[in-house]
Amino acid sequence: MVHSWSGPAQPSSGRLPHAFTTPGSSSFVEFLAGHAPELLPGNRPLPAGEVHAPHGTTIVALTFDGGVVVAGDRRATMGSMIASRHIEKVFPADEFSAVGIAGTAGLAIELVRLFQLELEHYEKIEGSLLSLDGKANRLATMIRGNLGLAMQGLAVVPLFGGYDLDRRVGRLFSYDVTGGRYEEHDHHAVGSGSVFARGSLKKRWSAGMDAADAVRVAVEALVDAADDDSATGGPDHVRQIWPVVATVTAAGYLRVADDELAAAVAGVERARRGATDEEDVR
Repeated sequence: MVHSWSGPAQPSSGRLPHAFTTPGSSSFVEFLAGHAPELLPGNRPLPAGEVHAPHGTTIVALTFDGGVVVAGDRRATMGSMIASRHIEKVFPADEFSAVGIAGTAGLAIELVRLFQLELEHYEKIEGSLLSLDGKANRLATMIRGNLGLAMQGLAVVPLFGGYDLDRRVGRLFSYDVTGGRYEEHDHHAVGSGSVFARGSLKKRWSAGMDAADAVRVAVEALVDAADDDSATGGPDHVRQIWPVVATVTAAGYLRVADDELAAAVAGVERARRGATDEEDVR
């Protein structure tokens, strides 16, 4: 959505307002707060009464030898209704990090877009990438700015992961609605199906996994969540709807192809009914 500039009038000479040309913070959010605060998600007025909006769940993330996997199901709900069967909840934050969203879907997607712009703005101003800890802290600050909306039931709870270029490992961070930031070890899940997904991750995660193993574990955790949580959508063979799964390594962000996910789902289903590959073919 394109917003019109509501700050100082543009000079008649056709030049940009001084706000755009004056050196300042490397944070785009701080720039916006100083010159057009009404455009920040947390500063927008809401109508009186209860607000009904689609909610997205479930997000899982885990580390493997060389990076992280972040994955999410495709369902969004509104009360007892399915609002969408194919929403996307996992996005690249920048080249070496990814963010998965749970909570109020519209606000969460807007927050992710603002976070992407925040990291891009920093890179352009400073000429270098923000550290992974710095990215995690910036996201915490943005969530804290959304606290007013969260208190009205419009909460956004992301799960952030990336490849730490300094430590050369994958790392995960979770958050609460107040902007509290917590580093998670090995694996984590958020959303309404997170209790079931975490149980699956505890059983299936192991040290030294490669990317393919980690993707299979993430898919199985989402399948387990969908088995017991009505707000989590399982793989849909009829509509060919698969989870959104991404890996982040030293090579960068990579979304896993649908055919690979279909094969991973088929493997989980074969294992659960005790079929061998030969029996599955017959």
